Amino acid sequence: MTTSPSPDAPSSYSSNGESLSSLPRWRQFLSTLNWRRDPGYEQRKMQHELRMKQLESEIEQLRRENAREKALSVLIKQHCFPDASNSTPLPPTEPGSSSS
Repeated sequence: MTTSPSPDAPSSYSSNGESLSSLPRWRQFLSTLNWRRDPGYEQRKMQHELRMKQLESEIEQLRRENAREKALSVLIKQHCFPDASNSTPLPPTEPGSSSS
């Protein structure tokens, strides 16, 4: 919101016909200003809300992908790197012995 002094502001009466001298000081001051709505505010607000929705959607997509990758990682570990309790240990090798 922007303000600028209003050259057309009446000096003795407010917009509703009250005498400015009967109004509180802050109201007298406000009556001298020309309040204008910021025309780009609504557009910026809408763009901001759309961007927030887009970011929320992207975050949700990343969470789904992350969950999928974790599940795949668990499956890979189960099938490619079985627990030591589920696999047969290799026989110990003696130092100095070679299989060739």
